[in-house]
Amino acid sequence: MIPGLVVLALSYGLSQFYRAFLPVLAPVLATDVGATAQDLATASGIWFLVFAAMQIPVGAALDRTGPRWTTAVLFAVGGAGGALAFAFAQTPLHIHLAMALLGIGCAPVLMACYFIFARQFPPALFATLATATIGLGSLGNIAGSAPLAAAVAAWGWRPTLLALAVVSLAVAGGIAVWVRDPARAGTTQPGSVLDVLRIRALWPLFAVMLVSYAPAAGVRGLWAGPYVADIFDADTATIGRVTLVMGLAMVAGSFAYGPLDRLLGTRKWVIFGGNVLGLVALIALALAPAGLGWATVLLAVVGFAASGYGMIIAHARAFIPAHLTGRGVTLMNLFGIGGAGLMQTVTGPISRLGTTPALSYTLVFGSFALVLALGTLAYLAAQDRTD
Repeated sequence: MIPGLVVLALSYGLSQFYRAFLPVLAPVLATDVGATAQDLATASGIWFLVFAAMQIPVGAALDRTGPRWTTAVLFAVGGAGGALAFAFAQTPLHIHLAMALLGIGCAPVLMACYFIFARQFPPALFATLATATIGLGSLGNIAGSAPLAAAVAAWGWRPTLLALAVVSLAVAGGIAVWVRDPARAGTTQPGSVLDVLRIRALWPLFAVMLVSYAPAAGVRGLWAGPYVADIFDADTATIGRVTLVMGLAMVAGSFAYGPLDRLLGTRKWVIFGGNVLGLVALIALALAPAGLGWATVLLAVVGFAASGYGMIIAHARAFIPAHLTGRGVTLMNLFGIGGAGLMQTVTGPISRLGTTPALSYTLVFGSFALVLALGTLAYLAAQDRTD
């Protein structure tokens, strides 16, 4: 069991990397393939939207086939294939196609872990295991900041992506060898994603899941780099350091959220409090903080606060029957990643409404704050539940 969880964690680290590495590559992609900030916004949005769309078939495959081959095949084809396609990209369209492949490959990895946790571990440990997995996987987010900038400076971005394609293929092979499928749920009920949608207790959780991860995903995965470059005249190395700080804050946040449901006896108010903290930081960013240092702190707070992803899924899992585990956790993931993808797509046009760079980023951060506030208010209707 342990070797299988290790390779799944590695695949999730690569997933975190692939969703967050574009800001560091922005300068070289602009020079080498003519990719503009809007092209990269579209590419990032494609990753999230394809990832989200894949959650429905992935959920069915987890329940019917199990996590082993579902993850191994998709990560080999999409993860390794997408990195290879990215390495040979010649136009922004090639970048878009590569990101679509990467979205397909990364779609099952975290949910495979959660499926195993739900089936093979005590329910009370689910939130801790889920958030710890995100924390460990977020090392991939960190690798996509200053370490990636160093690798690109040393070897170039194409050789770096080729190496990542090889690593991704090796990890997919490790999943096929070491992951073991849990025993099937003791029911003959077939179930479908519609059965999950009929669980009314999940509806407020869908709302909060739609908005909670979007600010961190959007800012860390896209806007942090252009923001500090345009507003504070940061170079590639500085962008790497700023995004590294935000990535470290996301790791810290994941581990901080993990045990809080057991320590405080609530999941709802842990999630609500984290969202309010993130909302305050987004409003402060929208009001144009004075200085790169203060802006970096606020970006870190956004990353820390938005790391309750696993806690929200743990809250939802408490309402999901065992035979719908795969469909249930992947549907929650669809809302989380889909919300991030939608915000990636719309914040590009929103930014262009600004007549100055400062106003553009005020609109971007303000839009993240608005949707986070609306989803968090809807979450107040949720029924609290811990295991």
